[in-house]
Amino acid sequence: MMRAIVSHLKSIVAVLAAFVLCVGCTQVPALDENPWQVLSLPTESNLIDLDFTDDPQHGWLVGTQKTLLETADGGQTWQPREVELPDDNTRFSAVSFSGAEGWIVGQPSILLHTENGGDSWEQVPLSEKLPGQPTRIYALGPDSAEMVTDVGAIYRTENDGQTWKATVQDALGVFRNISRSPEGGYIAVSSRGNFYSIWQPGEDSWQPHNRESSRRVQNMGFAPDGEFWMLARGGQLQFGNATEETWNDALFPQKRSSWGLLDLAYRTPEEVWVAGGGGSLLASFDGGQTWKQDRDIEDVPSNFYRIKFFGDERGFVIGQRGTLLRYRG
Repeated sequence: MMRAIVSHLKSIVAVLAAFVLCVGCTQVPALDENPWQVLSLPTESNLIDLDFTDDPQHGWLVGTQKTLLETADGGQTWQPREVELPDDNTRFSAVSFSGAEGWIVGQPSILLHTENGGDSWEQVPLSEKLPGQPTRIYALGPDSAEMVTDVGAIYRTENDGQTWKATVQDALGVFRNISRSPEGGYIAVSSRGNFYSIWQPGEDSWQPHNRESSRRVQNMGFAPDGEFWMLARGGQLQFGNATEETWNDALFPQKRSSWGLLDLAYRTPEEVWVAGGGGSLLASFDGGQTWKQDRDIEDVPSNFYRIKFFGDERGFVIGQRGTLLRYRG
């Protein structure tokens, strides 16, 4: 009798184990069609950022090892450009345009400025007392830009970079990721991902906030509806109000895959894309509730860590070692 009970229990355990394994291996549905083109670029450097001038065909792409590429056909092809700099290991970390006026920042402390769409670039001197090194730049209009250093200091210029005024009194400290809202606010994830901070124009300092769960935060940003999104370790995604620390239930676009998700971007208010390690690229067409995976991109040997859309017809996914995907609709 006892042997029969034990045998029956073993059978139940085996069935449950098989069920759990089956659930764990369930795949995300595949996209019906791949809208991304894998581009061949003349570099193996890591790409970091790109932007376009007022001409939608004319753009610039920056990265490590002084990588500077220019396109004149909307991003279908890119050509290398040279800027005379003393350090060949310069890492360009951001580029931003407003009309034909553009800015590039990088490390060690470097700031470049153009007023003619990049036909010529001028190096702008930076003070040795600048806290940290410039890591983000945002062109705001004629002669105006906002620069962020790698310790969260924010400075603004309104005279072509001749002088800069601090907009936040206390630096944040080293951060993992930072995003700027269209209204000029910022949200930054701490270097270890154990908390995040928010700064709004007019405030004197950053306001720290606790993370939602025990999972370390990977990246955060602003949603079109005024809310926020949060990517955490293990492929977790949440939407909610970061200021009030109220978040919706956790989502797992990749069914709890071991690959991490690194960035999120909206093509339209309802169409959301997330990218991550191991060639992971997924799309949601209902605001992030259900997901489909781009299977045609899985074999690209790169981690995808940046998605940028310029309207609903142009978009790019940036990856390692010269990897760039172009949205073709």
